[in-house]
Formats: sequence, structure tokens, C-alpha cells
Amino acid sequence: MVLKPFTILLALVLGAVPIAASLGWLGLILQYLESPMPLHRALGDMVWQTGTDFLLVAIPMFVLLGEILLRAGITERMYDGIVKWLGWLPGGLMHSNVGSSALFAATSGSSVATAATIGTVAVPQIEKRGYNENLFLGTIAAGGTLGILIPPSINLILYGLLTDTSVPELYLAGFVPGLILALLFMATVVVLCKLKPKWGGEPISSSWHERIAALPALLPPIGIFVVVVGSIYAGVATPTEAAALGVVAAMVLAAFNKKLSVSMLREAIEGTMRTTSMIMLIIVAAVFLNFVLSIIGLTQALADFVTGLGLSPNQTMLLIVLILLVLGCFMETLSMLLTTAPLITPIVIALGFDGVWFGILLMVLLEAALITPPIGINLYVVQGIRKKGAMVDVMLGALPFVITMFLMIALLLVFPQIALWLPSIIY
Repeated sequence: MVLKPFTILLALVLGAVPIAASLGWLGLILQYLESPMPLHRALGDMVWQTGTDFLLVAIPMFVLLGEILLRAGITERMYDGIVKWLGWLPGGLMHSNVGSSALFAATSGSSVATAATIGTVAVPQIEKRGYNENLFLGTIAAGGTLGILIPPSINLILYGLLTDTSVPELYLAGFVPGLILALLFMATVVVLCKLKPKWGGEPISSSWHERIAALPALLPPIGIFVVVVGSIYAGVATPTEAAALGVVAAMVLAAFNKKLSVSMLREAIEGTMRTTSMIMLIIVAAVFLNFVLSIIGLTQALADFVTGLGLSPNQTMLLIVLILLVLGCFMETLSMLLTTAPLITPIVIALGFDGVWFGILLMVLLEAALITPPIGINLYVVQGIRKKGAMVDVMLGALPFVITMFLMIALLLVFPQIALWLPSIIY
């Protein structure tokens, strides 16, 4: 019974059925196979309950925030500013890809938006400065994954909603791991470019005068981060209200840069509607699937299966990590989060692990899923921006960073205080 849903879902995914449809069909198939009740009749109520959840309003707000920053030219200036500060390292602009992704992630909350935005700015530099194309593309795909770990992360909001975990605590817990992972990505680039100097492209040097002059370009995203996250911890706003404040701040910056116009806002809103519609459809399908899994007893069956193995808590956690790594190769990250978090988190907490810590560990596992074939979405985003060559180039370029993520997962397993230190101080 435990393996049946995964087998059906894998068949649907391999059949190129869209993720939202795959989750919905899986729920309907399991209903007809395992339940005597017409569970689909509860779907209307689920759509209403899910769609009217106040916390989910943060999703279109954060997406709109990223759209405005991109169209106002703020992201491009931010990238150029980071180049001045990080371009001297072995690997040059590849460090700027990671640094810019980390900074943009602190405003957009989305991995796909981060990879798409930074990729649009960075990809033209590959041939211009002679970088190893595979590795350069890999830094964009991997850097983009930071969007679901560094606050304000949309995925952390969803995890908090699904598992009844404090979103402010999750945000605090994501700071240090996010910074460490970004530094590990940069260290990976340094090591590879030291081993293969030709991969590093043309050296980039900037004077201290140029670096100081570039600081104003870094202030807008930092300012928005302070507005969004600062308002939450100051007790001024909820995560949803903070996202709305971020949108207002982005519009003020766009107006200051003389980029705010009706046509720009229309394009940003249209892009937001497309992205939000996709996300909400996946969420509704996943909520229905979770309902079906609960009714047919799969949730309890999974818990009994794991506890019945007779493993120690640490061994069980390693098994869960392995299962999630394998699932990440075949499931889109949002659907994976919505499907697995309600099932696995209660088991993890029953084993004595902290729910906030597991939320951060799950985000890193989801980050790995973003750049592992065949379903790694960031790989497709970067390839779409590149518009030439084979998909395997991006996969090979991202491979070293998948290994780096394994190291980050190991660090979190061995040293859980990496995630829990900051929340323990504040709370």
C-alpha cells in the first residue's frame, strides 16, 4: 500500500503529465481504488479553505516583488555591484552569480524567480569573458536554489502552514544555513578553478574606489530585505503583511529610478498571475491528495512502516533523507514539499527531532531536488535562458553543487545547532 502511490505518481510524471494534474489524478485514482466514499466531493470545500488562507496571500506578493525588481532594472545594477566586490576571486563572475542569487533570494522568496532573474543578467557574460560554460551555468542553477532557504522563503511559509510551525522561527533558522551554503558554493568554485584555471575565465579586478562607488547599487535589495524581515521581527507585520510592504517598497524604488509606469506594472502583474496560478493549482491538488492519503490510511501505514523497521532515531532520519533525495529526482519541489511534509514531519517530531530544524533540512533537500535530473526545475530554467546547446551541459555543471549540498545536509545532521542557534537566542 505504501509503494502504490509512489508507483502511480512516477508513472504520471514519466508520462509528462503536468505536476498539478499528476497530484490530482493520483488523488482520484487512489480514491477509486482504496476508498468506498466519493472523496472528490470535498474538493470544492478544500479549494475554498486553501484559497482563502491569509498566509498564502504572501505568495503572489513575493512573486510580484521579484517581478517589479527585475523590470525596474534594480537586479542588473545589483549584479554589477556584486561583481566589483567578488569578481577578483578565482572564478570571477561565478561568485557574483552565487552572491547575487543570495541577495536576490532575500527579497524574492522564490528559487525559480532567483535563477531566472540572475540567469538573464549573467548568461551573456559566458562567451564574453571565456568561462567554462557548464560550470558557469551550474552556479546560476545552484545559486537560484537559495531562494527557498534564505528568508523570506515562500517554501518556508508553506512548510509552516502545513506543519503548524512558527514561520518567524523558520525564517530565523534559515539565515545561518543559507549563508553557509552560499559560502560552500563559492568554495566549490574556488577549488574547481584552482584545479582547472582555464575554467575561471578572464580575471576581473576593481579598485577600492570602484567598490565603494558600487555600494549604492546593493542598498535597494538590502533595504527591501530589512523592510520585509525587519517588520516581522519588530512585531509590526505578519509574513503576509510584510510581503505587501515589500511590494510597496519595490514600487517606491522603481519610481525613484523612473521605471514605474502603467505598462511595467501590467507586465509585472501578468507575470505574477501566471506564476501564482501555477503554484495555487499545485497546492490545491496536493491538499486534496493529502486528504485522500489520510482517509485511506496511508499516513498511518507509512508511520507504522518506518517505526516497524526497528531502527534508531538517527538511522530512521538517515533513511528519511535518502528517501527524500530519491523522490527529489522525480518530483517537482513544490509538490514534493506539499506531499511529504504533512506525512513525514509528524514522524520526525515523534522521533524526538525539532520541527524547525527538520524544516530547514527539508529545504536543503528540496534545493538538491531543484538541480537533480530529470525533474530539476532550475536546470530547465537555466537551459531556457541559454536557448542553445544540450540540457546535459547544465546538468553536468550543477553536479559539483549537488555534492556540496550533500555536505550541507551532513553538517545539519551532525550539527543541528547550525539551524537552531539563532531561534534559540531570539526565542
